[in-house]
Amino acid sequence: MSESQAVVSTTSGSRYINRLCKHWQHKLSVAHDEHQGRVTFDGGVCHMRAEADALHLQLAAEDAATREHLEEVVAVHLERMASRETLDIVWQPAMT
Repeated sequence: MSESQAVVSTTSGSRYINRLCKHWQHKLSVAHDEHQGRVTFDGGVCHMRAEADALHLQLAAEDAATREHLEEVVAVHLERMASRETLDIVWQPAMT
């Protein structure tokens, strides 16, 4: 299992979780509420949690190549959903 995480400064984390989950629910397994979400991709899962000033992302994938691909997928979609805000999405190895 290959894991990474990112903390994105934003006050709109809940809104982004909602938009991302609604976008992906037509193709993927999705669960979400106002403050958290989970999206299951082929080969991995992304957990999202919103706080007042940050969006926390945790990604777990079957291998490093899949993890890197999913990091890009999540980042591109998140940036698209945040068209009015510039987000700094920096993935780091997960703390275990």
